[in-house]
Amino acid sequence: MRRIFLILLSVNVLAGCSPQPEYAELNGLTQGTTYHIVVEKTPGLDVMALRQDIEKLFTRIDNSLSIYNDSSVISAINANRSDLTDTLFREVFRAAAEVSAQSGGYFDITVGPLVKAWGFGPDAIKRFDESMLDSLLALVGMDKVRMEGERIIKADPDMFIDVNAIAQGYTVDLVADLIARSGISQCLAEVGGEVRTLGDKHGAGWKVGIDTPADGNYIPGADIQARIRLDGLALATSGNYRKFFVENGVKYSHTIDPRTGYPVRHTLLSATIIAPTGAVADAWATACMVGGKDAAIAFIEKYDFLEGYLVYSDENGEMKTWVSDGLKKLLISE
Repeated sequence: MRRIFLILLSVNVLAGCSPQPEYAELNGLTQGTTYHIVVEKTPGLDVMALRQDIEKLFTRIDNSLSIYNDSSVISAINANRSDLTDTLFREVFRAAAEVSAQSGGYFDITVGPLVKAWGFGPDAIKRFDESMLDSLLALVGMDKVRMEGERIIKADPDMFIDVNAIAQGYTVDLVADLIARSGISQCLAEVGGEVRTLGDKHGAGWKVGIDTPADGNYIPGADIQARIRLDGLALATSGNYRKFFVENGVKYSHTIDPRTGYPVRHTLLSATIIAPTGAVADAWATACMVGGKDAAIAFIEKYDFLEGYLVYSDENGEMKTWVSDGLKKLLISE
């Protein structure tokens, strides 16, 4: 779903009068995907200790927000074993509620019952039929769930909360915060394609690529749509060309419209959003994909903290792009 390929400049030390900055790279697996982190080598930096701290953070996030971890906080809430939350859950919930309100319900973390019924998520068995629609929609809506202190109150015990559409963006925020607390001012953190940067790589710029949203483009970086410079900001992309199924000749996207209960079917192929934080970028990329091209443009033009790069199909099936004015300034010409 996330279409980002990191384009990293050489980190070799160059000969010259003043020493060039050096960078360390950390790579691994987390949240069912990969992570890639680049940090400046500051005096006294213990790279192995930093890696351990980051991986401890990943474990903490998994134990809070993963619907694939049966013992996580969110899994206990969904199974009605507990209504107690933790700090991470509450922060994500508040961020999700804000985007839901701003987007008019296009983004909704209670969409879980619909996602499951359409065959996506932890138990991917499609069992949706028209007779189920009303009962499923009754379980969806941010107005049906609220926080009371450290407890979460669901209007119906069968409600299922799924924060996957914001969790990886939130994760890169937490990684960047951890790195900043370590005294490092230059870093790039990427998890599953969601990116957050600190600094501008000492003027060299952090450069990332956006994948072309074409069916069959399963390898990040194999086919780049555009390259941008991303300094001190976050980026997330949502699209429908890697996660879908086809039944009776109809293509069903993994992006479910929480207002209608159906997978979205429109001309928008992918939405790349730049925002101050990864959580905001991640959630808004999903909201734009739910809304479609016109709604996405309206959102991006309405909120000055958003910039966007949209790829869509025209009436002839040709791939076209729409780029916000602010993002145009970040594009890297070939």
